[in-house]
Amino acid sequence: MAQLDAVEGDITTLKVDAIVNAANSSLLGGGGVDGAIHRAAGPELLAACRKLGGCETGDAKATPGFRLPAKWIFHAVGPVWHGGRHGEPELLASCYRRCLDLAREHSVASIAFPAISTGVYGYPRNAAAQIAVRTVRENAESSEVSLGQFVCFDQETLDIYSRILGR
Repeated sequence: MAQLDAVEGDITTLKVDAIVNAANSSLLGGGGVDGAIHRAAGPELLAACRKLGGCETGDAKATPGFRLPAKWIFHAVGPVWHGGRHGEPELLASCYRRCLDLAREHSVASIAFPAISTGVYGYPRNAAAQIAVRTVRENAESSEVSLGQFVCFDQETLDIYSRILGR
């Protein structure tokens, strides 16, 4: 079983094998964590993302980490919240599963996830965290991941993840 924990901080500074970007479907940068990752990784990231041709909601694609401490960036496109009756839970879980698939493909042992879809996409944080933790717990075994971190942008989000993780 992978060790899972929650931390508050800046995902772009973590020394893990891969970080997950809460990306939009263009993969060409945006606000929030997406913009921060693009700024920190440098212009090479935008050039690499242009070659990927976008990404469907619920999927994820990999690029090198470029100027980040992380070797890889997994760009996951989470769903926009529309009340939860339009497949949002399944699409969000799919993002986490796809990132773990990419972890297996790229021999990643440590991975850091942001709270995908909880920013401007409006997914309720508690519901999103429950899906994230459950999905990673259920799927980390099939990858080589030994450490999964949920990186929280504020204390309230950290408290939610800590409670769900049983800490």
